[in-house]
Amino acid sequence: MSYQDEEEGATFDGTAGSFPKDFGYGLFDGESEGTSSSSDQKPRILLMGLRRSGKSSIQKVVFHKMSPNETLFLESTNKIVKDDINNSSFVQFQIWDFPGQIDFFDASFDYDMIFSGCGALIFVIDAQDDYIDALHKLNLTVTKAYKINPSIKFEVFIHKVDGLGDDFKMESQRDIHQRTADDLNDSGYDQIHLSFHLTSIYDHSIFEAFSKVVQKLIPQLPALENLLNILNTNSAIEKSFLFDVVSKIYIATDSTPVDMQSYELCCDMIDVVIDVSWIYGIKEEQEPAALDDQSSSLIKLNNGTVLYLREVNKFLALVCILREDNFEQKGIIDYNFLCFRDAIQRVFELRNKNNSPGTSTASNVAVTNTSNDESSS
Repeated sequence: MSYQDEEEGATFDGTAGSFPKDFGYGLFDGESEGTSSSSDQKPRILLMGLRRSGKSSIQKVVFHKMSPNETLFLESTNKIVKDDINNSSFVQFQIWDFPGQIDFFDASFDYDMIFSGCGALIFVIDAQDDYIDALHKLNLTVTKAYKINPSIKFEVFIHKVDGLGDDFKMESQRDIHQRTADDLNDSGYDQIHLSFHLTSIYDHSIFEAFSKVVQKLIPQLPALENLLNILNTNSAIEKSFLFDVVSKIYIATDSTPVDMQSYELCCDMIDVVIDVSWIYGIKEEQEPAALDDQSSSLIKLNNGTVLYLREVNKFLALVCILREDNFEQKGIIDYNFLCFRDAIQRVFELRNKNNSPGTSTASNVAVTNTSNDESSS
């Protein structure tokens, strides 16, 4: 990381580990304002659920850097709120936050328009409340959306689990899962698949859950996972994440299972890097950006584990976990990272081209084969 003159006038929201309020992204390298995708072409994520289930709090904490304690003062949503998310070239979508009192039989709502352009539907259930009414609303919502658009990814956030014991969390998830499956079966929609996530805005579970939702909307995900697997194999890396640095959503990881503790360590590392970068790494005349081409960080833990962060572009960072003994070959790791970054850049370039039928599959194969040849050099 390069340390330069301190930015004057930088303001923080007063919470530990939080980002400055005006911290954000610019355009991706090589893109101009005229070439960015229109909001109509972006995937749409719908946030639905009963009133006071925590929909708006989730959106504010994940994408607007609001402290979880500040969400206690949010007013109840009384109209559909649309929010454009333009964090990176892979994370571009709209979030529509729906008020809980919407009547699905009200003719004034154009549900064909709402659901036809939807990539994912997130239904939020308050685990600390009686969720029988929520399950009834979930069944109505899912079946109506599926009739219009069978390709929607249905996600259920069993929310506000921070105050519940581990046994009660798992029992609630099992009960909700079973009741939902029974309701769909009774309605004749047993072919609908729902994914369930235990979430809370007071820990990293909400970021991890949203990561899994966003990944399902990224057509380049298989290519990114293959690139990370190749990098890990050739660099003796145990686990790697490709992070969107502001939202702390990981848009891809390798094929090994995600350990929540490892994910939390990586998130905390990003907080440290961004906070220090904001204080020392941005000149007054510069546009605020998450990372620059010199950004990197190394943290050694007492248990012999190393956390290593490298800038991929101004939106994305690669965070790796490896043993300290394996980090002695840092030169090889850095060389393999440059090959990895070059392959990621090619994925971005392919994305910016006009897509034709069959382009996505060919692009994934081309990028993966290129990285494999280079990393094994």
